Amino acid sequence: MTGRSDADGAERAARADRQRRRDRATLVRLLRRLRFDLRYRFGRPGWDTGITPPELVSFVEHERTSPGRALDLGCGTGTNAVYLASHGWDAVGIDFSSKAISLARARASGADLSRRAHFILADVSRPPDLGAPFTLVLDIGCLHSVPPVARETYARVVAHALRDGGTYLLYAFCPPDRYGISRDEVERLFAPELTLETFVEGTGRPSAWYRFARERVVPT
Repeated sequence: MTGRSDADGAERAARADRQRRRDRATLVRLLRRLRFDLRYRFGRPGWDTGITPPELVSFVEHERTSPGRALDLGCGTGTNAVYLASHGWDAVGIDFSSKAISLARARASGADLSRRAHFILADVSRPPDLGAPFTLVLDIGCLHSVPPVARETYARVVAHALRDGGTYLLYAFCPPDRYGISRDEVERLFAPELTLETFVEGTGRPSAWYRFARERVVPT
């Protein structure tokens, strides 16, 4: 009986520990959402430049990539989703800030692009069904703000959303920045589903641009 009691006690302790971790993750998500929402409600956050980065412009315009479906994770006020829509893409943006999503929808409406740019209020690591896969998944400064406990879930969202032959463009802070995520961790998160094609260090604040591809499956 003692052995069984010890085992039951260990199982109860393990369940309690798992519940504590789930509760902590929920609290962290709520606090992050509140912090970001307040930044959008009381001014313009520093990251919300309103400018589409040249890396995305190059992918869309210089490489003359054929328009398809695009997913912008952590879309903020919709700058890049609306840019993609203006170039013929069907863009979906996700952000957990209700204020940011409201501003993004207004931006799309003002550009008469509401039919091509759609915005969803959700956590990027726990989105609703997004429908057909995407040619492009874009993340400009979102992954490094995702709590470590949720990053593997986020990576599964990306892998599931990206179609064969698709591209994942990521901009993230790097160590020693306090929010930085290392190149090794980024590669590990997305392996083996996605292959890193390019890694370019940013200027100023420690950061980098990553370009991943999902290999196209050739029928046999």
